[in-house]
Amino acid sequence: MSLTVAFAVGFRSIVTFVEHPPALRCEGDEDVATQGLRRPALSRALTVQSDLVVELRALSFADASFMLDLVMLSRRLRKAGRRMRIRGAQPQIHRLIETMGVQRLPGVELEPAPVGA
Repeated sequence: MSLTVAFAVGFRSIVTFVEHPPALRCEGDEDVATQGLRRPALSRALTVQSDLVVELRALSFADASFMLDLVMLSRRLRKAGRRMRIRGAQPQIHRLIETMGVQRLPGVELEPAPVGA
């Protein structure tokens, strides 16, 4: 049985936490204006009993506030003995992750950028 917690602006889901398998799915635009909407899903992600996948395939824009939230999430997961795998980042998001050094944090794995990125 899968429990999904979604938070939306209008009719569009921005951040969704899926319990089985543990995944945080992000789409659309994530910036400081949507920060409060993603917090409950991030909090639910902290309850996972295994490693967490952060699926960014549908994320088209993110700012530093979103990356800092991922940093805080990864640190808390690591303290609980879990890892975070970031997957599917579009080229512009992949560059932001690398620029901010999120992939260098212990317990964080960033899948390679798509070919041609």
